[in-house]
Amino acid sequence: MALLSIQLGTEPFLRRAAVALVITLLFASTARWMRGVSRSGAWAGAAVTFALYVSAGLGAFAALVSVFLLAFGATRFGYSRKQRLGTAETRDGRSWSQVLANLGVGTAAAFLSKIRGGDAVLLLAMAAAFAEAVADTVSSEYGQARSRSARLITTGETVPAGTDGGVTLGGTGAGALGAFIVSAVCAVTGLIPWKWTAIAMFAAIFGMLIDSVLGASFEQRKILDNDRVNFLGTLTAAVVAVALGSGFGR
Repeated sequence: MALLSIQLGTEPFLRRAAVALVITLLFASTARWMRGVSRSGAWAGAAVTFALYVSAGLGAFAALVSVFLLAFGATRFGYSRKQRLGTAETRDGRSWSQVLANLGVGTAAAFLSKIRGGDAVLLLAMAAAFAEAVADTVSSEYGQARSRSARLITTGETVPAGTDGGVTLGGTGAGALGAFIVSAVCAVTGLIPWKWTAIAMFAAIFGMLIDSVLGASFEQRKILDNDRVNFLGTLTAAVVAVALGSGFGR
């Protein structure tokens, strides 16, 4: 009887877990059918979806859907040109390592928030990490689709579009817009207050720029691979969001 009365948010734990399972199966199957993820990516996405819904409810799932749709759309935008450049994502979709590199930090933040009784700053960290994942993907994919060349973020050198650490004005703007959309979704669904959308967006853009610096400094030299760079970008965004939210965001 005591077990049945355990509350997670406003719903009984078992009910929320059952709803999470249904949503997880539907979302993972749809993402796989769209070829947004590979088979391994679908399994990783399923684990992320379940953990997010159980930890933070429907709002977190809505944020996840926004991340998926924006990243999927950006990846498919100008796909034939990216194929010619040799930078296009595989048709089979993102692998498990790519899914966890982009979504692992945000999911962990949501889980820790629930453990700490719904810590709002950790939900802000989740929002920032997800917004950074979108900003990085959208900026890179848009830049490759629309520009022939980019500027290396560390030196300003002109490099071919798609070069690790290369940035474009259009791509950076598109990434910032993607960060805003994800941050706004988190606010609309009540995960974070509207006054924190600017913090989430700023942290996401900062993380996106750090991702580019890491790409130019370490990925080009094969010291870090793309998954590790993406993970560190989302981690940077989450840490900055926590610092700003704790400092003067309350």
